[in-house]
Amino acid sequence: MGFYNDRILPHLIALTMRNGNLVACRERVVSRADGRVLEVGIGAGATLPFYSSRVREIIGLEPAPRLVAMAQQAAKDSRAPVSFVATSAEAIPLDDASIDTVMMTWTLCSVPDAARALAEIRRVLKPGGRLLFVEHGLAPEERVQKWQHRLTPFWKRNAGGCHLNRAISALVEDTGFWMERLETGYMHGRPETNDVHVRGQCSTDLRA
Repeated sequence: MGFYNDRILPHLIALTMRNGNLVACRERVVSRADGRVLEVGIGAGATLPFYSSRVREIIGLEPAPRLVAMAQQAAKDSRAPVSFVATSAEAIPLDDASIDTVMMTWTLCSVPDAARALAEIRRVLKPGGRLLFVEHGLAPEERVQKWQHRLTPFWKRNAGGCHLNRAISALVEDTGFWMERLETGYMHGRPETNDVHVRGQCSTDLRA
């Protein structure tokens, strides 16, 4: 799997992220970012053209060296300065309360320890900072969930650890985020495709 993960998978991920359906969804989420941004799982940098002028700095977190190299090329056209950290989300090498916005697009589904990564994200966000995300997630229909559970072991072995069956909103809220906005739907409008996506906006403010 070393050759596949190092040489083939990064290019497949970059190609998949250019899918037209994903682009429109990504743009809606990324355009809401502002301030100092940490993008967890920046991949090949497909999000970079969609950041607005309200963003003053982008830090791209990405453990795959080949994807970092692709993102560095994409960053040459970015309106905001971009730097990269080649590490995983479970141990983010940034100071506490140093980030205004954390961005994730189809990332949490593949992080090995999602709960630990979310705890790290909450740590680095400023009070009132926001987590913006669009992710694969567990379907609301039980019959689709059954297929997701069956497919996930095979899927994650061949898709960079991606899980089709993570309950994204529950994971996020269990970490202590306050969910300001949440949308769930099938990318192609049909439950039979198993491609449920969850899009949300969370704040570090707690509303007890």
